Amino acid sequence: MIYLDHAATTPVRPEVLEAMHPYFLERFGNASSLHASGLEARKAIEGARELIARVIGAAPQEVVFTSGGTESDNMAVRGVLHNNCDQHDHVITSMIEHPAVLETCQAIEKLGHEVTYVPVDGEGRVNPSDVERAIKDNTRLISIMHANNEIGSIQPIAEIGAIAAAHNVYMHTDAVQSVGKIPVNVNDLNVNMLSLSAHKIYGPKGIGCLYVRKGTPLRPLVFGGGHERGLRSGTENVPGIVGLSKATQCAMADFSDNTRIQSLRDILIDTVLHEIADTRLNGGREHRLPNNANFSFSYIEGESLVLRLNAKGVAASTGSACSSKKLEPSHVLLAIGLDPVDAHGSLRLTLGRGTTHADIEYVCEILPSIVDELRQMSPLYACKEDVYRQPE
Repeated sequence: MIYLDHAATTPVRPEVLEAMHPYFLERFGNASSLHASGLEARKAIEGARELIARVIGAAPQEVVFTSGGTESDNMAVRGVLHNNCDQHDHVITSMIEHPAVLETCQAIEKLGHEVTYVPVDGEGRVNPSDVERAIKDNTRLISIMHANNEIGSIQPIAEIGAIAAAHNVYMHTDAVQSVGKIPVNVNDLNVNMLSLSAHKIYGPKGIGCLYVRKGTPLRPLVFGGGHERGLRSGTENVPGIVGLSKATQCAMADFSDNTRIQSLRDILIDTVLHEIADTRLNGGREHRLPNNANFSFSYIEGESLVLRLNAKGVAASTGSACSSKKLEPSHVLLAIGLDPVDAHGSLRLTLGRGTTHADIEYVCEILPSIVDELRQMSPLYACKEDVYRQPE
């Protein structure tokens, strides 16, 4: 199988699995216990916290471990809002956010809070001026993702963060897709909160963290034993935390490999656009994650394309893995201006550290014929062909 769905998840690196292994069988203590086994677990957690903080430019006490990106996003959006029925806050986000942010915003609207969804341009980028114009007296939070999970568009977070700071508004960014692929430093980005997930960077599933800048007021979502300084109760996932730390360390050590990956991605993009007519690249070329290629092929369904590729030994996606079973067209593609029909014909190919030149050559070889076969069965394509056959 040629795996080109790294935006959905990644395999656990052998080094990560090796680092985690002792904390399942030998060093299995509860980090809240006072005996030697518990203290050993606590030491592992705090060591992981320090390493992750160092990578993103934070202080260790500003890193809160969670179950992953979705919980981190929920904690950031809901945690800073006032819990007073008489005081309703205003939140600004974008139209192309991950469902973990969008659905949380829809939930807080039902509680009486107000949300502004700023648009994006044809390349899937937010205009910082639109964000600034949307700020009101009661604006409490701006949440804009660092890089989009479907089309890979990178947002001007540093500029938006500076605007938020100038207006005394808290700033959150979902950096789940960007960590390990582009530079991520919380101070350079001017953010108060940042979400991170292990399984996007060759770590285990079910573990992530939220950076929370010192002085940012945050209410917990989960109550109990007061773990993670009272922000996230529950016995800590020590193997997962160690795995997240090791995966983050490995991602930084391999950061230069993104140049190779981007070169392969560019070959893929150029070949597909040249070889297959009625195809568009979703998102721009410049402000894009180095491993992301997202296409729309007119007259066909993306789901059929993914199944045909799977039969040929290629794992791909037609959009976000978190919503790939939904029948509605991608909200991201609609936001950048695609009509619903073309949005349904999308294909996301995301490369990774194991992707080779031979893999890309193979995909470029089989994709044109698959698209052509599907178009030959498409009534939309047949209508197009009939139009072309009309006599003058």
